[in-house]
Amino acid sequence: MMDRRALAEAFVASAGWGAATRHPLAGDASDRRYDRLTLGTATAVLMDAPPGKGDDPADFIRIADHLAALDLSPPRILARDLTHGFLLLEDLGDGLVAREAAEPGLEARLYRLAVDVLIHLQAHPAPSGLPDLSAADWAAAAGFAPDWYRFAALGDVGDRGALQTELTALLGAHADGPRVLILRDYHAENLLWLPDRGGLRQMGLLDFQLGQMGQPGYDLVSLLQDARRDVPDALEHALKHHFATATATDPAAFAASYAVLGAQRALRILGIFARLCLKGGKAGYLPLLPRVWGQLQRNLAHPALADLRAICETLLPEPTPDIITRIGAQCGKHPHR
Repeated sequence: MMDRRALAEAFVASAGWGAATRHPLAGDASDRRYDRLTLGTATAVLMDAPPGKGDDPADFIRIADHLAALDLSPPRILARDLTHGFLLLEDLGDGLVAREAAEPGLEARLYRLAVDVLIHLQAHPAPSGLPDLSAADWAAAAGFAPDWYRFAALGDVGDRGALQTELTALLGAHADGPRVLILRDYHAENLLWLPDRGGLRQMGLLDFQLGQMGQPGYDLVSLLQDARRDVPDALEHALKHHFATATATDPAAFAASYAVLGAQRALRILGIFARLCLKGGKAGYLPLLPRVWGQLQRNLAHPALADLRAICETLLPEPTPDIITRIGAQCGKHPHR
């Protein structure tokens, strides 16, 4: 069996890019890796997604085709080898919203554009056959918080049953309506500012291969409650109102749905970041825990989440510097848990 590098070189050569130079691009929490290929003045991006690791390039292609059909800006697919897990993609550049939003006066414009992309996307039917989880399934995903975060912080997982039961009930009551396509990782490091394009195509879209059916507010929460950067409170409030108005959603009902989805997502991320450290040896996500914790507390402050707030106060410790140090000391020490 050829190793991954040899397979990649064969794929790149077959696509006509064999003479290109390769430079690694920043990775993420998955097993995928990306290289920028440069051939003269042309560039492209190589996606290496090893088979059997949970990210199927065929899923990326399916969602990319759907987004392109809606006149949005996923990267064009230049070549593919689905057997070995390689795609050659259009290079959308380095204008990540996470970086471009630091420019004076540009942050609100970029985030408004990103929200308008969601509104447009959700106004159209999703591809058929996508995963569609139940409220209980979404609640179970939040079990990462006790299973990994609490375990890393306190050495046990506690009683997760009350968390599961209450979150299932909240999702069923406030966030279990008609589904739309959600992209799952819709945040500023997966969005690119493309000012030379027009309209909604000015927002480049990445990392959507896990797209599935979900609640309208989920990707909005992902965008506005970003684990990696702070979005100003006033901007978050304004864009929540804009989204609710544009989708003809009752503001009070949407506020409750947004808080429940935000709590579910924050709980899951706390657990994922701890798991990446304990199981994968990736400590770089631990400094983000306090921001995610703060987002969790803001969501739990909604009156509808009072019982969930009480459960979390008993079950989960705050990620203080001592707790973060304790988790960091265990990085890579639970690979088979």
